[in-house]
Amino acid sequence: MDTAGPIVKWVGGKTKLLPELRARAPKQYGTYYEPFCGGAAMFFALAPAVACLGDMNRALIDTYCAVREKVEDVITRLEEHKARHGKARYYYEMREGWNEGRWRADKVGAAAAFIYLNRTCFNGLWRVNRSGAFNVPKGDYEDPPIVDPDNLRLAAKALQNARLLCNKYDATTAEAKEGDFVYFDPPYDPVSKTSNFTAYTKDAFGKEQQKKLAAHARELRDQGVQVMLSNNDTPFIRELYADFCVDNVKCGRSINSKGSKRGKVDEVIITSYNATN
Repeated sequence: MDTAGPIVKWVGGKTKLLPELRARAPKQYGTYYEPFCGGAAMFFALAPAVACLGDMNRALIDTYCAVREKVEDVITRLEEHKARHGKARYYYEMREGWNEGRWRADKVGAAAAFIYLNRTCFNGLWRVNRSGAFNVPKGDYEDPPIVDPDNLRLAAKALQNARLLCNKYDATTAEAKEGDFVYFDPPYDPVSKTSNFTAYTKDAFGKEQQKKLAAHARELRDQGVQVMLSNNDTPFIRELYADFCVDNVKCGRSINSKGSKRGKVDEVIITSYNATN
């Protein structure tokens, strides 16, 4: 059976890491939870029968809701954006309209605008300033993949099985119980001062937030929930999860604007269970 792929590009997206993640996923579980869903690559790959997806980016969650409920209308709007994308200022007119709230009362229009901007902006980088305004410049693409009808339809089908929440991670997993599976993909602990990107929303995610997340993951583990996390392989993260199973993996990253600084980096996949069984 065909499964969907992510419908948006997302910094830290897990498409390249999927083989490692899937190899360590539990063989059986009840409800699947993904509280930092982003592009939701893991959710789409697993295609769980019952799921709960959460993210603090309201526009992202609203986009998933619109695709789930009115995918054909979203496709039609995206086709219109694709036809007009060649005009020099169209991207910036769309970005201005987004920040002015042009589609506030139009869920389908907002979803199509979100996907369009995400697919055509620089590096697929959804970044907002402290006021919550999207401020990424246009990407330099010959033919950006603005609309993929087949994948959008597959995504809409997969999302029928998912509860969608704009919530913090602990609220998203509030109903998780023994035997369920929770995958946390938080903003990563930076490996250097210049690599710290957490501006998916206007709220930062620093060391204290990482500590609180680790404590919450421990609470879930102690309740019998199967927990998986991914993060950069840093001494801080290894210390936080010293009582979990921690595996080092290599993953390609392309967030750096300089091609010479892109490549494979050390990450960790952390589990509350022995993932080798």
